[in-house]
Amino acid sequence: MVMLPSGVTIANLFFGVFAIVAAARGDFGKAVLFVLIGAVLDGIDGRVARATRTGSQFGAELDSLVDAISFGLAPAMIMYFAVLHKEGWDWLFVFGFCACAVIRLARFNVEQAGRAKTHFHGLPSPAAGCTLASYYWFSQTPLYNETPIGEWPWHIVLRFVMAGLAFLMVSEVPYPAWPTFSLKTLRGALGLILFVSLALGLVFLPREFFFPVAMLYVLYGVVSAVVRGLLDRGASVYDEDAVADAYLAEDLDDDADEAEDAPAAEPVPVRKKRRRRRRPRGGSPSPDRTSSPEPSE
Repeated sequence: MVMLPSGVTIANLFFGVFAIVAAARGDFGKAVLFVLIGAVLDGIDGRVARATRTGSQFGAELDSLVDAISFGLAPAMIMYFAVLHKEGWDWLFVFGFCACAVIRLARFNVEQAGRAKTHFHGLPSPAAGCTLASYYWFSQTPLYNETPIGEWPWHIVLRFVMAGLAFLMVSEVPYPAWPTFSLKTLRGALGLILFVSLALGLVFLPREFFFPVAMLYVLYGVVSAVVRGLLDRGASVYDEDAVADAYLAEDLDDDADEAEDAPAAEPVPVRKKRRRRRRPRGGSPSPDRTSSPEPSE
């Protein structure tokens, strides 16, 4: 049980290396399939670790190292052998994509590994790798070759796609995490429906289905981040004015409350000057205080 999650991760590594070998041999269709199988295994190993309660720091580090090969190096090499020019400087796109995948995985280990999450900071490397690798499948379909899409300059567009995916991996653009499967919550039910839909699409229309859906996921994160940024910017401007008005109103209310709650000034008591009685010169005792004074003449 302890070795089971790590075994699934090592199987992911096997298919990542096999994808590179298949691409070097010119079998690009199988190479894409091996990358996608690696993505399925990458989604399973964490669930296996949680189900068997055998998760560890070693497993998290191993998973990141394997993902750097299966979803960083392997998809980039598939594009290098299948689409890019082998002569010249196109290999720098391979380097840039791999470097961003490694940086993204290292940052994930520091920030989010082992924690419950609803969003990823940046595009996940499996999503970026599968999007890039599945382009070759899509380029072999009638939807690509028999429509105006196939007339696009893909040799140039693909370079921008690789650079964009690499940038999104190291960006702060939030991407929704895969929801857990459950019929008790709406999020879990939507996650289950999405998983079944993706499985059916991969079974019946894998070549036409995967690349467009993956690109929609990539664009969804960018568009949602832009919209959220604009809304937050407008809300921050509104909040600054509202906060200033609130502080001004609060100061005026405090001044009024202080004036109202201040105690009324008490009159200063007048200290009566006590009259001092004179004693007779003859040393006779003073009359009794209780007796009334004699009338003067």
